[in-house]
Amino acid sequence: MSTRRTIALLLVSLAPAGSAAAQVAPLPGELTGAPPWPANNGPTLLPRLVALGLPALAQEGTRLHIHAHLDVFVSGRRVVVPAGIGIDRDLRFIAPLHTHDATGIVHVESPTVRTFTLAEFLGVWGVRFRGRPLRVFANGRRVTSPERLVLRAHEEIVLAFGTRLPRPLPTRYTFPPGL
Repeated sequence: MSTRRTIALLLVSLAPAGSAAAQVAPLPGELTGAPPWPANNGPTLLPRLVALGLPALAQEGTRLHIHAHLDVFVSGRRVVVPAGIGIDRDLRFIAPLHTHDATGIVHVESPTVRTFTLAEFLGVWGVRFRGRPLRVFANGRRVTSPERLVLRAHEEIVLAFGTRLPRPLPTRYTFPPGL
């Protein structure tokens, strides 16, 4: 996905309703309601991947294989990152960015070596965050340009929406052996 499209998608997800940024076309099947949010892997997943410029793979890619961890908080309360994001079991395809379980581990498994971003993962999920302050942290450090946050191996990412931060703020995650 182009950097311009990635930035536009994240800005839309964070823009107040009615603002100019919020007028950018939404992704198919975006979830705009209150949490908890489902995996959103039904019939709108494939059109979202097309809009994001991501492939629908017959199997997980093996040229790039890393894992990051995502914690999402709304007003200081943890929101589950569900199992099955980016996986369509009916049509039998998988996105290069996906989750297998509800631990918050984001799998980056691609047949091509390239960078993938947090904004792309949020696009695959189809969750649209608007109307609340957003703070993003990577390994405990505040990220000033979350739309450009590259997913890196064993990185702990925190998305904090609303005025309250989680206490304590997660700064690292212990990955299971083999990940």
